[in-house]
Amino acid sequence: MIRYKTLLSVLLALLWMAGVMAEGPSGRRAAIKSPPKEATSTRLVMSLSPTAPKPKTPQVTPDSLLRQADRMVSWKAFGRAIDIYTQLLSNPYRPISNSQRVAATLGLANTYRLVGDNEKAEKHYREWLALVPILERRPQPVLQFAQTLAANGKFKEADEQFELYNQLLADQKVRRAAEGETEAGQRSKSNQPVQYRLEYLALNTKNEEFSPMYFRDGLVYVAGSKGGSTIETKGSGGGSGYLDLFYIPNRNDIQISTVINPDGTEGKPDNTRNRRKSNLGNDDQTRPTSNDSRTVPNFDAGIRASEGLGYGVSGGSLAQRFSKSLNTRYHEGPATFSADGTRIIFTRNNFNDGRSKKSAEGVNKLKLYTAIQQDGTWINVEELPFNNDEYSVGHPTLSRDGRTLYFASDMPGGLGGSDIYVTQQQNGKWSKPVNLGPSVNTKGSEVFPFVDETGNVYFASDGRRGLGGLDIFMATMAGTSPQSVEHLDAPINSPQDDFALITDANRQAGYFSTNRRDGSDDIVRFVRQSSLFGCRDLTVRVYDSETDQALDSVVVDVKGRTEGVPEQQLVTDRNGLIRLCLQGDSDFKLMAARDGYINSTVGFSTRALTDDEPSRLEMGMTKPTIVMDTVYTAAPGSPAELATLTRSRIRGIILGESDQRPIEGVTVSLRNECNKTTQSVVTTADGRYTFELDEGCDYTLMTFKPTYGTSTRKIKKRPVKSKPKLLAADVRMFSVGDVIKLDNIYYDLDKFTIRADAARELDKLVATLRRESSLIIEVRSHTDSRGDAAYNRELSSRRAKSVANYLISKGISRSRISSRGMGESMPLNSCTDGVICTEEEHQRNRRTEFKVVAVK
Repeated sequence: MIRYKTLLSVLLALLWMAGVMAEGPSGRRAAIKSPPKEATSTRLVMSLSPTAPKPKTPQVTPDSLLRQADRMVSWKAFGRAIDIYTQLLSNPYRPISNSQRVAATLGLANTYRLVGDNEKAEKHYREWLALVPILERRPQPVLQFAQTLAANGKFKEADEQFELYNQLLADQKVRRAAEGETEAGQRSKSNQPVQYRLEYLALNTKNEEFSPMYFRDGLVYVAGSKGGSTIETKGSGGGSGYLDLFYIPNRNDIQISTVINPDGTEGKPDNTRNRRKSNLGNDDQTRPTSNDSRTVPNFDAGIRASEGLGYGVSGGSLAQRFSKSLNTRYHEGPATFSADGTRIIFTRNNFNDGRSKKSAEGVNKLKLYTAIQQDGTWINVEELPFNNDEYSVGHPTLSRDGRTLYFASDMPGGLGGSDIYVTQQQNGKWSKPVNLGPSVNTKGSEVFPFVDETGNVYFASDGRRGLGGLDIFMATMAGTSPQSVEHLDAPINSPQDDFALITDANRQAGYFSTNRRDGSDDIVRFVRQSSLFGCRDLTVRVYDSETDQALDSVVVDVKGRTEGVPEQQLVTDRNGLIRLCLQGDSDFKLMAARDGYINSTVGFSTRALTDDEPSRLEMGMTKPTIVMDTVYTAAPGSPAELATLTRSRIRGIILGESDQRPIEGVTVSLRNECNKTTQSVVTTADGRYTFELDEGCDYTLMTFKPTYGTSTRKIKKRPVKSKPKLLAADVRMFSVGDVIKLDNIYYDLDKFTIRADAARELDKLVATLRRESSLIIEVRSHTDSRGDAAYNRELSSRRAKSVANYLISKGISRSRISSRGMGESMPLNSCTDGVICTEEEHQRNRRTEFKVVAVK
């Protein structure tokens, strides 16, 4: 593995010579080997040191402990972070400087605040204040201290700290304006560390794999070994001690060996998503053909552009040498490609047309070469015009439009060991390279640039304050002028070398190189798990729409409408409040749920918000309206009975809901809503009841019997002075054990979401449960017989839960509803395993029903 360090001026003439041990930031050395001894490796050695190798295990220093504690906080391992900060501050055998004590004290205070221990947080914030003069205090810690004081009820002192925060913030803005620091550069930084999931790729070996680059659907990268003490010659299958370009045609085929979660724990890789059928010629049974790649048949000695069949492999059977002719007996890589994949610009030792050249000191430097693809072959390999035999040029990256090229070089006039330069294509020619200047380049080495779709430039540097040797930074650009530089959070960066990052415009996912695991360079894929930008503080108040009283214990689900935004679930406090921070430039849906209330849903957007002030949102919730059915109809009667009526009369039969048989012993009560008087009867074996009605008054009809649900219905008033009528109102009662099928609650095959037609039927059940308020039910869902029985049981369980959640969202108490998946165990027809049935017959079995399990 090849390491980096700041170039010493007295060693300029010795740059990049092979066969010498190069010492890197961690003290380890690596032999740099190439066929001609004087050839420079493409990993761009930045210094040559005559000192002896340092021990492999780095010394534990206060700075390294501080970085470790900060990483624990970023991974939300707060307990471990507190232990490390406390160890730093209390260990008498490891003295620390004042600046280290300030950083550790503030870190400890912040960590206690994050875990909710505000008393300890206040104690350590006061210790931090005693260590830092007032004019040197940063605004953010002062704000956090003020918030902690307020949480501890010390409002007067909190007001003083808030006032100090505003003063420090105003002073900071004045200093930034004087220093030319843009607001855009500051606002791009997140208040919290960005979290990532890391995936070590199975293509990594004990040798070196680094500097990945996108090429069409695949990945091109540099691979090779460290070399030995003797000069070796490449054979057809490759050799050791050389760096070549390798290619995996489809990134979806790349397997994962290890997953590191955002909290630092190791997870189990899921490689099933990457499985796909092998192409003919890419399996163990058939030989390769010209149809197995994107290359057209070609029988000359041209340069193959695609999968390099037969050129040898590295990092597993998927990785193949990128091109037989581009990979020479010298070092090749890194490379970059035009957006359409027809042009390559790559790094190689000073070698072309079968000839190598050396500098005046006898060193074979690095140069940039370009080639174009024609009919599936790379042709017209040419040097770029700013190459020079006396210095090295390498690590190219092309902008999306192909008109801007960034690269690294140690050409004269730079600021350090190697700098990042930019050149633009003008009238078909590359312009004179321009150094990006001190905002990017340092006295150390800046290498491996990458420009993303929006023009941001990522690069690695060992000359800036970071976590280790080479760290990855991002420069926000205005055209080709750097505006601000941001250090990427752990776990992208580590105490070891991290470099050669490639990604999309939003840094949602990508790849980078690191030697943190075992000392050799590996390629790691990363997937962002949190917001990239600062979040928006939002306070939500949930209240009763009728009384305006705050509602506690309301569950609020927050779902982002933007892909990749994690969901959150919070519970309101006694004041009906929740507080959260929402990702910027995104849309959200907030849904509040509480037993006895209808779910409330509102939308909120953080787009186009230009200020930094917190936002407030009000969410009203309403209780469900108890709707009592008007139940009577005109009843037939004999002429004699009708002739004797002096008052309207209502009569009916009390029936069981499931068997439709009369129920004996039911207490039937009729309440006059005009004078609140009540008359009652108990049904006999025929289940009948009869009451007289007064015109002009509404009535409420109620039925009760143990083990049956209490039913309440409304009887609409008859007009005053209207002719007496005979009315009928039969009542059906639910009993414990009744199983009632819900009509038209069907599901699509292999789905558990509620369809629109099912929602209409479920609304009828909602009305029944509101009317029959004493019923406790179990929702049961059934599947058809297709598929695995265990899977069907799980699917039916999800369907039953979907129905239960729908009922709860309409204000039915969660305590009245349970759910159960029945799977395929109870079909309504003969469509069991092995029986051929129509889709309609199978759909009959995909049903939902409810069972009365208790009456309260």
